[in-house]
Order: sequence, then C-alpha cells, then structure tokens
Amino acid sequence: MLFRSFAALSLATTSVLLLVSPSSDALTTPSVQDEAQAAQMQEMMKKAARYTQPGPHHKKLERMLGTWNTSTRFVMGGRKSPPEKGTSEVSWMMDGRWLQMRWKGAMMGRGVEGCTLLGYDNFKMSYVSTGISTMDTAMTRSEGDMTPDDKALVLYGTLDEYLTGEHDKMVRYVYRFESEDTMVLEVHDLPIGLENTLVVEITFERKD
Repeated sequence: MLFRSFAALSLATTSVLLLVSPSSDALTTPSVQDEAQAAQMQEMMKKAARYTQPGPHHKKLERMLGTWNTSTRFVMGGRKSPPEKGTSEVSWMMDGRWLQMRWKGAMMGRGVEGCTLLGYDNFKMSYVSTGISTMDTAMTRSEGDMTPDDKALVLYGTLDEYLTGEHDKMVRYVYRFESEDTMVLEVHDLPIGLENTLVVEITFERKD
C-alpha cells in the first residue's frame, strides 16, 4: 500500500512538472509579449528618426544665415524714430537644428547685444524661439508658423514689461523675407488694440 501511494505521488508530481516546465520549442520561440515589445521598440525608433532630425521646415530657415547690417526703429502711434545701426550674425548650431542669431547694436542710444535661438519643433509642429539680451534679465519665448506663401514667419509669445509693471504681455513677432538680401523683423504690442500695434522694426541688409 505504501509503495503504491509513493508511486502514485511520483506519477502525479511528474505530470505536474511536465505541465509547467517549458518545452524546447517554448524556449526558442518568441512569446506574444516579446513580439509586442519588439514592435513597440521598432515604432519608437521610427518616431525617434521622425522627431529628432532636422527636416524641410528647418531648411526654410537657411535664408536667414549670414552676416547682416541692421537698422532699428522704434514706432509710437505710427511714427518711427531715427534708425540705430547694428550687426547680426546668424549661424547653425546643433547640426542644423537651431539658428543662433547673435546681434549687437543700439537702442535709445544705449549699446545692447543679445542672442536669439530659432528652430522648428518636429513634435510640436511649430517654429519655436527664445531670446536673451543685455536690455534686461528676462528670457522671451515664442512659437508660430510660416505663412502659406513662406514669405513671413509669424510667432506669438509673451513678455514682462518692467517699465509698466505688466506681466505676460502678448506679443507678435513677424519676420518678413522681402528678398534674399533683405528681411524685416516686426515686434507688435498686441494689448494696444487692433491698429498701430507695431512698436519695433528691425531691417536686416545682407553684409555677406
């Protein structure tokens, strides 16, 4: 009786082990989970290629490369101030992902310099920009798109105006590409209203 009980237990244990132990085929054949993970990884690699590399939208910024002479005018109520001269050097950085625009000049008789980064965010699907200068300690940010005819880049952002105490004032920046050798940057103070919003106009004439 004891022998038969032991034999039955051994047989039952062997059956369980056969049921739960993986076969040689199971060890060599990818599971459904493995296949799903592989497909997910492949999709992630496709997204990485799509969203991390410069593309045609970046190429549209090439016309801004070079060294420029600048002429800055302030505008109040439609009336422009005398021009103040300066220079701007525009070059690629980060393997064609970002334009670096370094500029020097004068504003209201005071020497200033600054740097603007401009690029295209493939995932956000819009042009993005940030800028700093010696005029203050703030950093401006804006984003937007090219006009359908590619003759202008329109960006919207906010800035803090310490002279008036305003925070997050809405601003529109417009780069107008008038020719290969001339472009104009307009800065619009949107809280002014529907008309006469232009407050700064910078004309760029290609130097080389």
